[in-house]
Amino acid sequence: MFKRFAHPRLLTLLVGLLLASACTAQSGAPAPYTEGTEYVTLPAPHQRYSSEGKVEVVEVFSYGCIHCAQFAPTAEKLRQQLPAGVAFKLVPAPFSAEWLPYARAYYAAKQLGVVERTHLKLFDAKFAQHYPVNSLDELADFYAHEGVDRAAFMRLATSAEATAKLKEDLALIQRWQVDGTPTIVVNGKYRVITMHSFDEMVAVTQWLVKRELAGK
Repeated sequence: MFKRFAHPRLLTLLVGLLLASACTAQSGAPAPYTEGTEYVTLPAPHQRYSSEGKVEVVEVFSYGCIHCAQFAPTAEKLRQQLPAGVAFKLVPAPFSAEWLPYARAYYAAKQLGVVERTHLKLFDAKFAQHYPVNSLDELADFYAHEGVDRAAFMRLATSAEATAKLKEDLALIQRWQVDGTPTIVVNGKYRVITMHSFDEMVAVTQWLVKRELAGK
């Protein structure tokens, strides 16, 4: 019995046709997420948080928000999983007088270079261990316990620069039409709508990030 083998050129043609049809099917597939349901496109002109050039994933949050505390470990995993060319940023939301000290504390901690090692700890101290970390003085005590110079913290948290940053960030948050926390904004262009679960928020964020990377 003779075995029949396709001619190499014919094989190449067949493989090419199969790949082309697969690509066509993929490009014609519906998007997994819907504008207005899982995310919204923000009004133009779109405004990013920084000008460093990378695609941005911004979490608008507050240390006074229990939902932010619950989301924080998931947000940290998201930060670590983002591809090259994508930057993760935190923006504190001063939505009330009670939340102002937390925003000032974040700006001071950022200038002191301690956010990465204190971010999750502050949530834990407030919501898991129920330490009194509400006023700026109490927040200063928390950071001092973490090895931060208390006087330097208070000086930075109450500085004119921190006040100016508060106003600047609040104006940007309002342009992004953020009205709750935690909220994710991708590249100053898309706002992820509150999902049924944090995993959904992350999935939508990663999908939007891929769209932005593909468009660069």
